[in-house]
Order: sequence, then structure tokens, then C-alpha cells
Amino acid sequence: MHPCAICASRQKTCCQGTEILVTRGDIERITQHSGRSGFHERRRPTDPDYVEWDPEDPQWLDLTVAPDGTRLMLQREATGDCVFLGSEGCVLETEVRPLVCRIYPYAFSENGVQSIEPEYCPTTTLCAPGQTMADVLGMNLQQAEAWRSELYAELHADAPSKSGSAR
Repeated sequence: MHPCAICASRQKTCCQGTEILVTRGDIERITQHSGRSGFHERRRPTDPDYVEWDPEDPQWLDLTVAPDGTRLMLQREATGDCVFLGSEGCVLETEVRPLVCRIYPYAFSENGVQSIEPEYCPTTTLCAPGQTMADVLGMNLQQAEAWRSELYAELHADAPSKSGSAR
């Protein structure tokens, strides 16, 4: 069983407790793969942490939050679940998932991947001694860094249209 499915059987997951930021590139990849549309929305986050300035990533708000306080995010079900959460975890293939989902559980800023912070993962039951969530998920720092770089490239590409309808 995939570690995310094990997690979902034990507690609320990252796919249930977060508001997933998406880029225009994420939307294009998901649409091409799934044939779906209307799975994203622009709205104000309900969690104020998503609109707090971060001194370790000073451009994050400018890149992710429009002047009206809204962000482009995946829609959620009435339960709070991500629209792509299935009984075995995310129904999207890894290479199609939103970049922020692919990077997790790594913490990051525009300057690079910083650490592993599996806030939503039941590490005590999923990780063997000396193992990290990245190990359990089969992730490596090089891949996380590539996704982080892609994320910021897409955020910067989206930024010029911030005040317009494209973002």
C-alpha cells in the first residue's frame, strides 16, 4: 500500500488539510492528462498562514497572491478534501500533480530546498529508525530541487498577468 494511502487511513492528510496552490502550468498539465476542467478556482485562502509574509521567501506573496488577496488553488470538496484525492491517495500521476504537491514534504523557498518538514505525515508509524518521509516516498533532494525550480519559473511566468484575468 502506498504510504499516502496508509496515512489517509490513520489521520487527516495534506490533501485534506491544505489549500493547494496551482500555477497555470499545473492547470495545463492536469487538464491535458485528465481531460477535466473547472478543478481550480481563484479565491482568498481560509488559512491566514497562506498570506503571511515570509522573510525566508520575500517574493512568495507577490508571486502567489493577487492584489485582491486571492490565489489560484485546487478546488476542494465540501469535506475539505482535494478534488483529486481518491481512496488510495492522489489520483494524479506524480508528474502531473501540482508542483507544490510533488515537492512536499520538502520545505523550500525561491533560493532552494531547505529541509524535510513532514507536518502532515505520521512519521512515527511510516518511517523506520533513521528514515525520513522523503525516503519512504522514494523522493530525493535533486528531484525536489528540480520541481522547486520549475515551480518558481512558472510563478514568475504567471506574475506579469497578476492584475489581469490570467492569474
